[in-house]
Amino acid sequence: MGRAVRTVFVAGCVVLWLIPLYLLIVNALTPVAEYEGKPDWAFQGFDLWRNTKTAWDVAGIGDSFQASLLYAVVCGLVAVLVAAMAAFAVVVLPIPRPAFWFWLIYSGTLFPLQMFLAPLFGLYADADLYDTRLGLMLVYTAWAVPFAFFLIRNQLTTMPPELTEAALIDGASFPRIFWRIHVPLMKAGLGAAFIFQFTAVWNDLLLGITLSRSPDVQPVMAALTTLNNAYASTGPPVILAGALIVSVPTLVLFLLFRGLFLRGITASAR
Repeated sequence: MGRAVRTVFVAGCVVLWLIPLYLLIVNALTPVAEYEGKPDWAFQGFDLWRNTKTAWDVAGIGDSFQASLLYAVVCGLVAVLVAAMAAFAVVVLPIPRPAFWFWLIYSGTLFPLQMFLAPLFGLYADADLYDTRLGLMLVYTAWAVPFAFFLIRNQLTTMPPELTEAALIDGASFPRIFWRIHVPLMKAGLGAAFIFQFTAVWNDLLLGITLSRSPDVQPVMAALTTLNNAYASTGPPVILAGALIVSVPTLVLFLLFRGLFLRGITASAR
């Protein structure tokens, strides 16, 4: 009886999750001329290519897509590397007050992002970083470090200190211990942290609309908001086609590396 109830509950959750996805796909396929102003539950046509082309070229979402891909990949990789080095220093290196340094770095996730927007905007305007790719890459990297640090640090604490002690006895330096011992052992955790940060940067809207305005600088979520405003009178099919484009990278990333992601989360949760 209990197993049947759990099965029904899980099936119901799956259906509730699939209904919006179904509506998204069906209405993204609908030709703009045939859209009647309300969500279609049945396929009215197959005009995904035209709607996607309009969203990509005419609405300019293609430039923002490439910019977001650059931000998510580069900033995710740099943030994970910096976080791994910081976690190694806090856990392995004989530094004073490691708990203080942990909370100092991790505190970056404890404060709401909105409280930084006004001073950050003023700083970027004064430093000529507003509406530049470099400016967004700097803030995305700094924003992504604390949570990646938390994940990687948790995995490092599960590694026996005898590894470091044996390497030191053999004459290895701390940089060599980090690159040759800990990085290979942390591959799953590093991969999980990168997937998290890639998704967070890719899905960002607040920083994108605050610190940029040009189509080739704005991240894709900000461009999707602009698309929503520009094509509100012509109906949702073009907007929903743009939403499908935006959802592809994170979906592909999770499908390709779901095993690595699960191993990394498991290792970080021990």
